[in-house]
Amino acid sequence: MRMGVLDVGANAASLVVAEVDDGVPSAVRTVKYPLRLAERLGRGGRLGPDAVSRVAGAGSAARAEAARWGCPEPFVFATAVVRDAPNAPEVLAEVRRRTGVLPHTMPGEVEAELTYLAVRRWMGWQVGPLAVLDIGGGSFEVAFGRGGLPDFATSLPLGARVLTREYLDDGDPPSARAGKELRRHVRRHLEDVGARIRNEAPHTVVATSRTFQQLARLCGAPPGRQGWSVPRRLARVDLARATRRLAALPAARRAELPGISAARAKQALAGSIVAHAAMRAMDIDTVTLCPWAVREGILLRHIEDGPVGAGSRGRTRREV
Repeated sequence: MRMGVLDVGANAASLVVAEVDDGVPSAVRTVKYPLRLAERLGRGGRLGPDAVSRVAGAGSAARAEAARWGCPEPFVFATAVVRDAPNAPEVLAEVRRRTGVLPHTMPGEVEAELTYLAVRRWMGWQVGPLAVLDIGGGSFEVAFGRGGLPDFATSLPLGARVLTREYLDDGDPPSARAGKELRRHVRRHLEDVGARIRNEAPHTVVATSRTFQQLARLCGAPPGRQGWSVPRRLARVDLARATRRLAALPAARRAELPGISAARAKQALAGSIVAHAAMRAMDIDTVTLCPWAVREGILLRHIEDGPVGAGSRGRTRREV
């Protein structure tokens, strides 16, 4: 049997179609549909008609693509850029009206739980007590556990896109004062979760998300073309140097650096500041990169418990 998941994010909608019969999701088709929703946010974070049209177009294209690969209906979920928009219910309802696709949103804590599930399955039991970090555009998810499910999972309002807009929009590159204010803000939000992770003393800390992947590449990790069988790690000391480098460059110059894409160049500094502050607050020297995240967590939840949102541990909220 095949199942598809469409992840609607700020920069793109990402579709994965996977075989799920053997208990382990194996991707047979992946496609990205550019959205750039962050550039189309209106006052107060509202999504306008153009943004709705882009999401609807991606939903229709993904549905057709999934069908061509033997998946009748992909599970569609939208991340913080849609979930936190003041007009999110209207946006999701309009997408459903235009496409027939039923969109979902999930609280950040549920995204953290699903990401932990995926990382634990990827890394295996030998890694012991496990902490998982995931920096998105709108939020920062953290989870910790000793078993197959997390003991705790939380979501913090420390997304790279949002922080860039709120703190680093005074110049290109932003001023040193703006960077200092952002660091202070991030440290305040990390106090409790940082203390929790330090007390839990995980044996392994894993980072997942495009933000961490690009930062790791910037700091010397092997490029993605070498495949995910190649170990990738990110050291705090290297990240500190990379953060200073990013802070000194305008967005266009950042996009010339290894690993930093043009679409994420502007928010790369905020992501780096959050990543470094989190590692410091949690007393983490090195994180290991994992390619699986929330989409794979949804696939695994479907395999193990049935469709997400339909029973037992699946706590996804349907918004429309």
